[in-house]
Amino acid sequence: SFFLFVLKLHSDLDKGVGTVKYTLSGDGAGTVFTIDETTGDIHAIRSLDREEKPFYTLRAQAVDVDTKKPLEPESEFIIKVQDINDNEPKFLDGPYVASVPEMSPVGAYVLQVKATDADDPTYGNSARVVYSILQGQPYFSIDPKTGVIRTALPNMDREVKEQYQVLIQAKDMGGQLGGLAGTTTVNITLTDVNDNPPRFPKSIFHLKVPETSLVGSAIGRIRAVDPDFGKNAEIEYNIVPGDGGNLFDITTDQNTQEGIIKLKKPLDFETKKVYTFKVEASNLHLDHRFHSVGPFKDTATVKINVLDMDEPPVFSKPMYTMEVYEDTPVGTIIGAVTAQDLDAGSSSVRYFIDWKSDVDSYFTIDATEGTIATNELLDRESTAQYNFSIIASKFSNPLLTSKVNVVINVLDVNEFPPEISVPYETSVCENAKPGQVIQTVTAVDKDLSPAGQRFSFRLSAEASNKPNFTVHDYRNNTAGIETRRNGYNRRQQELYFLPVVIEDSSYPVQSSTNTMTIRVCRCDSDGTILSCNVEAIFLPVGLSTGALIAILLCIVILLVIVVLYVALRRQKKKDTLMTSKEDIRDNVIHYDDEGGGEEDTQAFDIGALRNPKVIEDNKIRRDIKPDMLHFPRQRPPVEDNTDIRDFINQRLQENDVDLTAPPYDSLATYAYEGNGSVAESLSSIDSLTTEADQDYDYLSDWGPRFKILADMFGEEES
Repeated sequence: SFFLFVLKLHSDLDKGVGTVKYTLSGDGAGTVFTIDETTGDIHAIRSLDREEKPFYTLRAQAVDVDTKKPLEPESEFIIKVQDINDNEPKFLDGPYVASVPEMSPVGAYVLQVKATDADDPTYGNSARVVYSILQGQPYFSIDPKTGVIRTALPNMDREVKEQYQVLIQAKDMGGQLGGLAGTTTVNITLTDVNDNPPRFPKSIFHLKVPETSLVGSAIGRIRAVDPDFGKNAEIEYNIVPGDGGNLFDITTDQNTQEGIIKLKKPLDFETKKVYTFKVEASNLHLDHRFHSVGPFKDTATVKINVLDMDEPPVFSKPMYTMEVYEDTPVGTIIGAVTAQDLDAGSSSVRYFIDWKSDVDSYFTIDATEGTIATNELLDRESTAQYNFSIIASKFSNPLLTSKVNVVINVLDVNEFPPEISVPYETSVCENAKPGQVIQTVTAVDKDLSPAGQRFSFRLSAEASNKPNFTVHDYRNNTAGIETRRNGYNRRQQELYFLPVVIEDSSYPVQSSTNTMTIRVCRCDSDGTILSCNVEAIFLPVGLSTGALIAILLCIVILLVIVVLYVALRRQKKKDTLMTSKEDIRDNVIHYDDEGGGEEDTQAFDIGALRNPKVIEDNKIRRDIKPDMLHFPRQRPPVEDNTDIRDFINQRLQENDVDLTAPPYDSLATYAYEGNGSVAESLSSIDSLTTEADQDYDYLSDWGPRFKILADMFGEEES
């Protein structure tokens, strides 16, 4: 709150007459420290905090008042801030949480705490901290220098007290009077150890169980108490061997740690009414440090009273298996089932088949005797086994029923002969040697072969005398086809048919003859088949496959060339014909129907072929001699057809304005000559020449075929 004198600066050149001026610069000059320019006294003008800045570096200089020039070089000095005890110790990590196992010995390590003092540790005792416990004694202690917390009492039991709260104090100045102090809280938990064995709350447990209880069902629960926690409280239950213990089993419920007693075998009140046995409970995880306490297990007695219940009938067997031959007559008895009422007041039993398991009603059962008989003809090849259920009910209480499974196996009657499985076709090389196996065959039988049945193989009687192939029976239900000749020739015979007879060993014996096809093939020296085709027989022996392919390819190419040539010739001929048909410059019109000869002049109108200027009114027949000669009468010229002219002009205009029209001229041909033709018409249709102007003498020069025609026109001319 007032200026504090720190030090005084003085130059030897200062004579005290006011000619020297003192200046100050550096850390805090003018803000923290000031200097008297005349006397050189330095004062602190505000409070200092060593924890904020422990020292200041300043520079001082003496300057001439008049010339402003330094009288001496600049001097540097350091002002250190002296520490005082103004900061208390602080626990930066508090509050603390720690744990220690229960039953730990004295001095067991718990936790180490640490307090920090901001004061200068090198000056005095301001930063010297001492630890102590304000709350938590006498259970725990703390080292005053290191702050390590340890247990102070032995055998602290978690089951008695689990949580402890300890108040720790840290004081500076070495704990002396006037020192500053800070506190923190440490929460200590005792962790569990297996120091307690399980104990049954009572020595005997009574259970009542109905005799109808199902095997595997839970019939009761017992429990042992263990004050420990977690895995140290896990209990295992076991039945001590003794009276009735083999009928029951016990397991542990992991959630409740109870012992669940289950039934291993069915109970029967009429056989035994009471069962007594002992159950032992023990810990799974033991701690060797506490073995001296005693055995970590306990024993209790369990007494089970069986309650009498009205029970359903009981079958004499858990399952019945029967056998019957296929095709057995309907109504044949194949077996029987038996059930009894074991209750004190025995009741009669009735039997019936569960219709859900025998929908087709292949079997029937006698309701009183329990005998099973066939109701349909059975076929093993269709169904080899039948599985259905039979229900037995008490006559006195039909609701009490029991069920048993019945399996009926249909025995086979040897109906079908054996056959070759695969294959029916094989091959043999031309260079095969005698005794070479070319195929191994097996047999199959549609009948169900009993154990020990065997198939035998042999050649048929008609094939035994032929020296080509033979059958070697290996007597293990297989046989080998062996060659008997030294080589085969495909050109002489390509296919061989080998009849093989196969017999089974059932009764009655069934046999069949199976014909195998053996094809002769060309092979290399190693026996690898090269070709089995029929066409290959007639080719030279030395001709390779590549050569055959080349020959076939050439033939195909020649055929294609011939086909293309013929197609082109036909197309060219067709184009010529079409061109001749479309050429109408000679005003020739083609019709698809045949006329009636020269006498038929009314078949069609030839007016379209005539020039409008030259039209004959008289139609003169040219096949008979006319009575008188009529010359055609000249008509005045006919004007052009207006409709045709308009049509041509219209089409001409359309093509002139059509942008898509081809850039070339198109010739249109019409069936009449125009008026302005200089050459006039060359057609004989419009000729004015009559038949009288014709000379038919040249017909006589054409030979005997035209003799009749020449005579006809010669007579007309004469």
